[in-house]
Amino acid sequence: MGSGELPRFDVRGQVALVTGAARGIGRACALALAQSGADVALGLRDARTGGDLAREIEGLGRRALPLQMDMTRLLEVRQAIDAAAAHFGRLDILVNNAGLAPENPAEDVREEDFDLTLAVNLKGTFFASQAAGRVMISQKYGRIVNLGSQAGFVALPTESVYCMTKAAISHLTKCLAVEWARHNITVNAVAPTFIRTPGTAECLANEAFRADVLSRIPLGLIGEPMEVAAAVVYLASPAASLVTGTTLLIDGGWTAR
Repeated sequence: MGSGELPRFDVRGQVALVTGAARGIGRACALALAQSGADVALGLRDARTGGDLAREIEGLGRRALPLQMDMTRLLEVRQAIDAAAAHFGRLDILVNNAGLAPENPAEDVREEDFDLTLAVNLKGTFFASQAAGRVMISQKYGRIVNLGSQAGFVALPTESVYCMTKAAISHLTKCLAVEWARHNITVNAVAPTFIRTPGTAECLANEAFRADVLSRIPLGLIGEPMEVAAAVVYLASPAASLVTGTTLLIDGGWTAR
């Protein structure tokens, strides 16, 4: 933004790619970015599931492109990002949303769960960022927003591996922000608390668990996917042009206690 310019909280005319776009926070991010003016490529573990979301985005007057993008298959990750850039002519925004969290007490964690969690949450995020970063470096502009978690700042019992990956996401965000700042690329993260999604539905349905979560959130609310997507749009927008290397907590105050 130039001096004296009023802030613009939209992404009109830009092209975004959201990983793990099929449901929950990813789906909300795709819709919010479209509502704010972006064409959206949808990274999907199974591209055949993207039709309804693509039609919703087109209903908002934007273009949508469902893409096969299993985050454990780096060839698919690179091909999807290249396909998005080729189809739309550029790639301005990457939202690294795909992630998973197998639960287990630390003493019972299985090696295959450990490997899968790191493969998706860390390795997938890094190499998606690398592929998008190469496109963004060549066009001298880019916005990357990573999905972290409050779990990167506080310990959640039975989630040691997930917590570790989300702490790593916050630091990776800083590292990429510093390296790519000279290319006019910002890299930030959002770190939500428990959000009402298909992935958290089962644990939040447990009354004791839900009561414990609510007791830790000063605002006393379980989050909604759009409350996370709103922050993602802000970080991708011109209004956040001086923000890079930061992780924005969206946790109702959980970590402030």
